[in-house]
Amino acid sequence: MKSEKTIEDYLEAMLIIKEKNGTVRSIDVAQHLGVTKPSVTYTTKRLKERKYITMDSDNLITLTETGMKIATDIYTKHKMLTNFFIKLGVDEKIAKEDACRIEHDISPETFEALCGHIKNDMK
Repeated sequence: MKSEKTIEDYLEAMLIIKEKNGTVRSIDVAQHLGVTKPSVTYTTKRLKERKYITMDSDNLITLTETGMKIATDIYTKHKMLTNFFIKLGVDEKIAKEDACRIEHDISPETFEALCGHIKNDMK
């Protein structure tokens, strides 16, 4: 199976696409991530095996409860880190790229402490 980062990227992309379009198709995932359709086919098969997603007869993708939790956690980190970096004065494009890299590796303790710091700083 691909790395945990790849799994998280795919699930996060599916959540973003679902919020934007209402449905998730493999082609949408490929376009969002800038990967080939065969790569999406391979990874969605693995995501189904792990029970992170289901696919209906029309090949529409649905996140399972477990998949949704992972996607939501990663997307929350992504948004918070992006906003934090922008507030520090980092260019938005760079802030998004850095947030995408960090969201996968930051420990829960560090993320929680960072959120607490930001919350306290806004008072």
